[in-house]
Amino acid sequence: MTANASARAIKPELLRTYTEDFNKDRANLIAADAAVSAGVLKAATDYRGVRALPRDFSIELKQGSITNQERSGRCWMFASLNTLRYELMHRWNLEDFEFSETYLFFWDAMEKSNTYLENVLRTLDEATDSRLFEAINESPADDGGWWQMFAALVNKYGLVPKSAYPESENSRNSDDFKQYLNSKLREFAAELRRRSAAGASEDELRALKDEYMGTVYRICAVALGEPPEKFDFFARPKDDDEDKKGEACKCKAEADADGKAESCKCGESCKCEGKSDAKACKCDKDKSDKPKTGKDERPQIREIGITPLEFYKKYVPVDVNDFVTLANAPLKNRPFNQRYRIRFSANVAEAGDMEFVNVPLDVFKKAALDQLTAGHPIWFACDCTQFALRKDGFFDQSVVRVDQLFGTEFTGDKAHGLEYGDSPSNHAMTFTGANLGEDGKPNRWKVENSWGKDAGKDGYYVMSDAWFDRYVTELIIRKEYLDDATRALLTTEPVELDPWQPLTRRCR
Repeated sequence: MTANASARAIKPELLRTYTEDFNKDRANLIAADAAVSAGVLKAATDYRGVRALPRDFSIELKQGSITNQERSGRCWMFASLNTLRYELMHRWNLEDFEFSETYLFFWDAMEKSNTYLENVLRTLDEATDSRLFEAINESPADDGGWWQMFAALVNKYGLVPKSAYPESENSRNSDDFKQYLNSKLREFAAELRRRSAAGASEDELRALKDEYMGTVYRICAVALGEPPEKFDFFARPKDDDEDKKGEACKCKAEADADGKAESCKCGESCKCEGKSDAKACKCDKDKSDKPKTGKDERPQIREIGITPLEFYKKYVPVDVNDFVTLANAPLKNRPFNQRYRIRFSANVAEAGDMEFVNVPLDVFKKAALDQLTAGHPIWFACDCTQFALRKDGFFDQSVVRVDQLFGTEFTGDKAHGLEYGDSPSNHAMTFTGANLGEDGKPNRWKVENSWGKDAGKDGYYVMSDAWFDRYVTELIIRKEYLDDATRALLTTEPVELDPWQPLTRRCR
């Protein structure tokens, strides 16, 4: 062994020192017993941190049933649809509702495949080992994405309820489907590059690409089933009387000067009957005269042969284009109050690349609070793996005390996490609540996840405000809740970023 090689090696004498130091400290032995037996996260869980994050929130939105992306990378799609279904449910007074995630999953696979092949045609002069081509070729039609990818799909293909296009085995567990789709796409890429090198024209290459897309469609249709062009939709709004159960009848308070109640509208058993001078109460009198048959008498929403675009435009009361991606990325080479665009980041080729506005934390957080306070959920992206308890539903560094378990502090800040790839955005969820302290500032956030009811507390997580500051990097905010300065940035020319730079990783 050369002297230089010896200097690089772990020295035996140092190993003896490390083990002596480790065994001298009783805390190390206790920590090892706990971690080896229960795993790092359980051993590091601090009950005091758990107790400091109760699941009560001063701002809380009433959402539908918890959804489950299962073994797929569709979090960004689930979070997007969860924000829209909230608006649909409350507009049409529905008890619950779920869009078909598989419907958009089918078209996302088609569009990503097309865009990948278009990007291959755009980079025919690039070497296959160039950084740009490697970024394009890394995952041609993988599951991950952003809100703007979702918006592009909705604009082009609309939406359908889950009943019109339910889950399949390959939407719930997408690895095999996407593995072979990506393999075929890379074969197509190699042939396009070979034909180009042999002198094929652009028109000839694009005609070949169109032929390849027929194979892509066949793979997607076999794996997921063909999506509907039209479908029937049926729903029943909630019975308004259900919302009034348990309310005291207000007939007495509404009695006239003679103490005579004219009518009761509470829908419950009327308390007017005990008043000797009360007039006949009209509390569901007509209903009481009819025999009870068990038939559901609620009004119906019924559509026959509606298209996905018609359904979106008629039943979803928000426009997916009225949202803006705000980022909080405190990087020296990403100045705040600037609009950015990421090259080669589109899923729908003609829709354009992903954009975001980078803003300071105070602007970022105020936009989130303003939107929640106004009664609208928020799509957000974060690194869901850091200081998180998946099963118990906590995002907080004071709950996951790996610093105490390992006897070392973790001091990296948000800029470090983004610059060194330690905490990139990798998961999208939905904010559905927040708790404000006496100072009016948030101290914890309610998170709707898409990992099913068995993850967290019935599918919901609680996030400390300190964790929000450190690991939440993107928010989707309605334009009406942006301040004037941020809104003005939407008309400025964006700075273009390369597809391998921070904030370019797709959420899964």
